[in-house]
Amino acid sequence: MFNQLVRKRKYYFLKVTLCFHATFFNVMESSKSAVMDDATLIIECVKGNVRAQKALFERFARKMMGVCLRYCKNTDQAEDVLQDGFVKVFSKLKDFKQEGSLEGWIRRVMVNTALDQIRKDLKILGDTNIDDVAFKIEGTEHLFAQLAAADLMLLIQSMPEGYKVVFNMFAIEGYSHQEIASTLGISENTSKSQYSRARAYLRERIENK
Repeated sequence: MFNQLVRKRKYYFLKVTLCFHATFFNVMESSKSAVMDDATLIIECVKGNVRAQKALFERFARKMMGVCLRYCKNTDQAEDVLQDGFVKVFSKLKDFKQEGSLEGWIRRVMVNTALDQIRKDLKILGDTNIDDVAFKIEGTEHLFAQLAAADLMLLIQSMPEGYKVVFNMFAIEGYSHQEIASTLGISENTSKSQYSRARAYLRERIENK
């Protein structure tokens, strides 16, 4: 119970701090527009504008929590990753080149933060042969289509770590197997194998529901 309280306080610390300072800042700067586009948001956040930092957090926190949940074992760990991710976002925002969307860049920061956490916990992947599981994944698309999003999220969270990471990166985040291999320090064949095993894992559990 104590550890849970500590984790929850850790998660909300950033949000509460931003809210407190943003309230003070709004009193001093109430003449400014309440809504900022992404470009303005970036400029103001880099300047240290706490109202802009609060706006950025509130704009993307909900979506990014969903990203973190897909990689993490539980809500507590996802909240830790979310907070650590936003700390990195604010510290590295000055380096954002605006060559893609701000949301896409923040998503990548969150994914990398989640992967860093997983690497700390355990060695997740090993070389395996893709051929011994390929037959299990034929015709699975209709099964996934019939599954509610919330149910799929729960199944993804229940996966072994290696399956879960590769499945998220390939099927949801859109990384190629070559990119996954480079990011995780594994072979491309291992990435493909883990993805195949992840699909087989999902199919087996969907069919047995």
